Amino acid sequence: MTLNVSPLTLGTSGLGRDTEPGSADEEAAVEFAERLFASTHAFVDTSNNYAGGRSESVLGLAMARVGADAATRVISKVDCEPGTGVFDRDRVLRSFDETTARLGVDRLPLLHLHDPYTVTFDEAMGRGGAVEGLIELRESGRVDAIGVAAGPVPLMARYVETGVFDAVLIHNRLTVVDRSAEPVFVDARERGMTVFNAAPFGAGILATGPREGAMYAYRPATPQLQEWVSQLQRVCVAHGVTLPGVALHFSLRSPLVDTTVVGVSSAARLAQLDELAAMPIPDGVWAELDELGPAPSAIDDSAYL
Repeated sequence: MTLNVSPLTLGTSGLGRDTEPGSADEEAAVEFAERLFASTHAFVDTSNNYAGGRSESVLGLAMARVGADAATRVISKVDCEPGTGVFDRDRVLRSFDETTARLGVDRLPLLHLHDPYTVTFDEAMGRGGAVEGLIELRESGRVDAIGVAAGPVPLMARYVETGVFDAVLIHNRLTVVDRSAEPVFVDARERGMTVFNAAPFGAGILATGPREGAMYAYRPATPQLQEWVSQLQRVCVAHGVTLPGVALHFSLRSPLVDTTVVGVSSAARLAQLDELAAMPIPDGVWAELDELGPAPSAIDDSAYL
């Protein structure tokens, strides 16, 4: 099935982190979550393990205040068992129950298999495996759709090729720096899957610009990548736009992407994101981006081949 997404999906990986139930910090997080639901964006993205479960708990408190509409706008993910790494059918069902209890709902529009790195592909797809649990949840009507969400392109390609999933989410692999997810997204689109492209800013350098300590995809940006991004930044300045604006619109304009997932941590960040999305980007930027040639991405997915 194809989900009725909007161009942007709001990520909440840090929502509620280190807050205590009933605290002033929790209340501030809940009020921010209410603003997410008041936005024009169709979905809010969370996961069982985000902020140790606090992301879902805070969203649940906000949903109770906002009303029934919010229950149709939260996407979550099942995660392996903390500590043991167990990720089988039974763990998926427990993870789902934990999530729905925190959120205060009985069902979800979409549930992803999240970062299945503690099991092999064959274990996840096999009898009693994690995917069996997801299929059960979909067949029972407790979720409308199931997806797979992770990073390594060779691994994600295998999951998409099964034809089992309704959606796919890949992070950091379709940006101005790294386009390695393109073949997987092409396959997914041909299968009628909904494509979520996450982390258009590379979790760092495409938001901050080149600087000491800049990161790309949770890894230090190499000197070669820093220099490449410096060249792109000069292109942006010449056209009167910002590097983050170009990074975001690279994903928004892609015909392979249904929705771009961006993490937001404050009301100011949400407003900034909306401003970037409204920023017009001259066509000349894309022409000069192509002239820069491929970027020296810091990502190496060869271990998953």
